[in-house]
Amino acid sequence: MTTPRSTRIAWIGLAILTVVWSLNWSVMKIATRFSGPFTFSAQRYVLGTVVLFALLLLRREKLQPSPWLPTIVIGLAQTCAFQALAQWALMSGGAGKTALLAYTMPFWVVPLAWWWLHEKPGLVRWLCIAIAAAGFISVVQPWKPLGAPESIALALAAGLAWAIATVLSKRVFERHPDVTPLQLTAWQMLIGTVGLVVLALGAHERTVDWTATYIAALLYNGLLSSGVCWVLWAVVVQRLSANVAGLTSLAVPVAGVLFAWALLAERPSAFEWFGIALIGIALGALNFSRRVPA
Repeated sequence: MTTPRSTRIAWIGLAILTVVWSLNWSVMKIATRFSGPFTFSAQRYVLGTVVLFALLLLRREKLQPSPWLPTIVIGLAQTCAFQALAQWALMSGGAGKTALLAYTMPFWVVPLAWWWLHEKPGLVRWLCIAIAAAGFISVVQPWKPLGAPESIALALAAGLAWAIATVLSKRVFERHPDVTPLQLTAWQMLIGTVGLVVLALGAHERTVDWTATYIAALLYNGLLSSGVCWVLWAVVVQRLSANVAGLTSLAVPVAGVLFAWALLAERPSAFEWFGIALIGIALGALNFSRRVPA
């Protein structure tokens, strides 16, 4: 049963991963100066998998695999497909906002959660979804060039892959209460990492230039972005409904725009400020509505 304390922990976890993931788009771009995108993805997830299994041992949690069939699908969708498609979109498109299209994930989650989990959004959540969608469109500004059509399609497919994994993860937690977020994340990441390694080996990319900058980017991704933050995401999915968890992920692109303003002097346009405000209103309404009995 979800308690106010466990829900509060989920929102704290969301705040942490929002900061780490929003900064990580810049870190990933820097890393690809020294390595092929698929090679970097494979290396970061190998490191992340090692970190997660080390945490399992340190916490003395059981090393028993989570249910195999959904874990395999989650690993292939969330770790392998999402990461590979997002990297491929960045490589073929080259437009920063193309990467944001991966965050259409929340809008894929809503129908999937309704279909698979019978999570039918109420009136308040439909209103939040509509406000968030308007805000997201204002931030992305699809009426401006977003990149090559194939890049846009790849980014949208990445969002769909992440949505499938999110809903399946929620179903695993509902049907198997003994499965922990760390346990599921570690095993699905192991499976997805195998796929990424195979993909990187088959891509025949350039040799890695092992500079201090690249090693720092790899450690940031392996320890934080690919390791700790995916566990925090599993906690969010476990303790919030699937459609709420999905919508709250929109905080990441919003934070990314704000960090770009603070660190790179990329001042948001009027449309972006409007979109940020709408997404903030939607997230605030979600936070308020979760405290009110249905």
